[in-house]
Amino acid sequence: MTTIDVGDQPAGHFNPTTVLPSLSIVLPCYDEAPNVVAAVSDADVAGSRFATEHEIIVVDDGSRDRTRALADSIALLNPRVRVVAHEGNRGYGAAVRSGIEASGSEWVLLTDADLQFDLSELRLLLPLAADHDLVAGYRIDRADPVARRLAAHAWNRLMRLTFRVGVRDVDCAFKLVRGSAVRALDLESDGAMISTELVVRAQLAGWRIAEAGVHHRPREAGEPTGGDVRVVAQAFRERRALIRRLRGGDVRSRPATGHPQPAAR
Repeated sequence: MTTIDVGDQPAGHFNPTTVLPSLSIVLPCYDEAPNVVAAVSDADVAGSRFATEHEIIVVDDGSRDRTRALADSIALLNPRVRVVAHEGNRGYGAAVRSGIEASGSEWVLLTDADLQFDLSELRLLLPLAADHDLVAGYRIDRADPVARRLAAHAWNRLMRLTFRVGVRDVDCAFKLVRGSAVRALDLESDGAMISTELVVRAQLAGWRIAEAGVHHRPREAGEPTGGDVRVVAQAFRERRALIRRLRGGDVRSRPATGHPQPAAR
């Protein structure tokens, strides 16, 4: 597996004329009214900079606030923005799956709408995209409370022991994925296990996987849900379910097909 750190890259390493042919940026949202406008704006800037064509898919997972109304308003003014709405709260994994299903580009960026990532750092993943099917970000200097960081460390260790997950930060919401490959995966998780399931099925399908360090920012608005007791309990239930499916020979993953190179603008 290839790994790069931000500090490893020499000045001028990234060629600003190298872009992806097409990119779908998927933004799962649940009660992100304070953040969704800025998140879509940042995604639009990154898409214009790093892809010849791009689309932004906002997945509203049954928000109780004005997230959907704000996203719909943006979509009316910007033809590159589409809104996929769940009438009720189905879970983070369900929102990610809906975004993947709605995507139509050669590459898909899976990220979040909470503004904890600088989407301009997509440039750090591009050099690896030509030779890999999944470029998984990992958080540098994770900007979360100590308890959350310790829980994440324990969870990553459990995922490595249980599924031999080969990435260091499986839940990092900054993943660049080959579109045809990820749409071929039969993902089932509705909750936080979606990230692990994606990586596990990618490994089983023989994808070429790389990692890149990305900076992490503190959440400035809105409420995180990752530490909610119900979310954690669902993740453990889905972990057991995935173990049962894999032991039963349910691979449900097809090899990545085609390896288009980034294009020059």
